[in-house]
Amino acid sequence: MAGVSREAVIDFEFLRRRQNETFVKELCIASSTASETFRFKSPYKMADHGSSENGINCPDGHIEYNDLHNVFTEAVAGIPHLYAYGVSKVTFLSSLTRRTIHNLEDMDCPTPDSFNHKHWCTMPCHKFPKIALTTKSAHAFYDWIMHYLQTKEYVQCNSNMSRHTASLVVAL
Repeated sequence: MAGVSREAVIDFEFLRRRQNETFVKELCIASSTASETFRFKSPYKMADHGSSENGINCPDGHIEYNDLHNVFTEAVAGIPHLYAYGVSKVTFLSSLTRRTIHNLEDMDCPTPDSFNHKHWCTMPCHKFPKIALTTKSAHAFYDWIMHYLQTKEYVQCNSNMSRHTASLVVAL
């Protein structure tokens, strides 16, 4: 299946409303073949305001919030392995798609703020360029998971896991 990704990483920025309701504002899917970022309109009428944490303004967005499920499930339909960082994001995405989403934290993935990002967002709606926005985070996580999977595929370790027992399985 040339041209089709087998892995994708999803990250999203959200606002939390009363009763712990999660409102996804921006969602990014990063894979080897594409990067898609979706910005959702607010599901409720609300005054124009933004977040001081992420610089995202509530009225920003071009996709109706009611389309979140369809947009997301369609975007990941052909990708068998999905990853996200953190229990709350994995739980939310799993319930949204009724699919298994692997938690990068369980694989000892570094925290989002520890990455040296190769991708930067220049969207004018983001007022704080140094924060880990979905596009930057998703790509950093994708690079990490690909390195993790390739290392796991080509290196086998003995059961005692000492640093001198790795053996190369496949060489280029």
